[in-house]
Amino acid sequence: MDFNSKQLQRRNINPIEWSYGKIPPQARELEVAVLGAIMIEKRAYDIVAEILKPESFYVDAHQRIFKAMQFLDNNQQPIDELTLIEALKIAEELDLIGGPFYITKLTRDIVSAANIETHARIVLEKFIMREMIRLSGETINAAYDDSTDFHDLMEQHEKTLGLITTGNIKSNFTDTLTAGSEEINRLYYLKENPTNLTGVDTGYSILNHLTGGWQDTDLIIIAGRPSVGKTAIALNFLRNAAASVPVGIFSLEMGKNQLMRRLLCAESRVYLDKLNNGKMTTDELNAVVMANDRLNSLKIYIDDTGGMDIYELRSKARRMVSKYGVKLIIIDYLQLMSGEGNKTQNREQEISSISRKLKALAKELRVPLIALSQMSRDIEKRKGEPMLSDLRESGAIEQDADMVIFGFRDDYQQVASGDMGEMSNSAYLKISKNRNGALDKLAFKTDMRVQTWFDLNQWEVYNKLF
Repeated sequence: MDFNSKQLQRRNINPIEWSYGKIPPQARELEVAVLGAIMIEKRAYDIVAEILKPESFYVDAHQRIFKAMQFLDNNQQPIDELTLIEALKIAEELDLIGGPFYITKLTRDIVSAANIETHARIVLEKFIMREMIRLSGETINAAYDDSTDFHDLMEQHEKTLGLITTGNIKSNFTDTLTAGSEEINRLYYLKENPTNLTGVDTGYSILNHLTGGWQDTDLIIIAGRPSVGKTAIALNFLRNAAASVPVGIFSLEMGKNQLMRRLLCAESRVYLDKLNNGKMTTDELNAVVMANDRLNSLKIYIDDTGGMDIYELRSKARRMVSKYGVKLIIIDYLQLMSGEGNKTQNREQEISSISRKLKALAKELRVPLIALSQMSRDIEKRKGEPMLSDLRESGAIEQDADMVIFGFRDDYQQVASGDMGEMSNSAYLKISKNRNGALDKLAFKTDMRVQTWFDLNQWEVYNKLF
């Protein structure tokens, strides 16, 4: 015979216990200890109220008792045996919890409230585990329903899971004394250890000077027209950062072999066309092998899944950070990602949703997240420098990003199509938005034969060596 939840409740059977044949996670003795401690020590309620809600308790009587305690506190009345019994009488719930005797029994074995915070947090952990079991059951039932939309189910599951954790695991208050001390200590450290870096190394001194490196929780958009060298500069950033921290890249456009070929090209300074066709000298082949050895010593993680949606990327990025300790993530590129699969959304709304979720992901993982983005054709018609309005398909990208960097080349921007003429190698990174710093246009040189962007000092060295 099947029972619904209301029938099970009338029979005093826990739906979770009925469904899974196991006793749900609980800590009855600690629930008793928490409620008893509140009645014998005045400050105990304030500690518990920051951690638990009535529904956090497993035993129904304990939920009712804690609600009565909330009532007393809200009405600025002391919480003890007598006031609690009276509050339960008013609510007509005294008999439901076992009468005055049960209230008295709660304090019988409690000596002090010394460990009340620890006890309350264990009660909370058990409640969260029960909620996760409940959520899993609802997800399983929905997954068996053919009418359930996959993307809606994924979104609802992650949203509810987030509410369970963030809604119950509260962070502590921080006073200005603590926060100020941490900031002063940071400033003393920076003064004694002079450096332009407060984040992940970009590999370019002029960019480090302006940004302090890629900062945790930042969403950085690098935009440009096709063939300007967005992927090349992104891989340069990836390689430079990998010298000091683990890094990851999601390549929605290129396969892992193409991506690795470009990394080997930049690392060995052997021309890309030679790596493509294999027509190279013995010395060049040796240079590529040594470059491969150097790259193998670094912690670079590549995911080349094509057509990835934002939910899959988010799950993989979380795993990349938790399992491999990745400190920088690059996405190539934003417009190739799919969103929620909502047929009522146009592409601009979909990209807006993706950019918001990428910013939220950067904050959640506490890593810099660099996303490459296409630009509209307006810049080719205008034949000028890029502007924020040139970002393709969504003004929300500009709003969500902490930093927007345009990569462009004067000679390329001036030629809409066809023969681009003799390459001057002049290129620029134009920082058009910088939430935490200044705006500027930085001069670079490029050699796309070796898939590399150079600042001017690096260019001089490169020209001498090659």
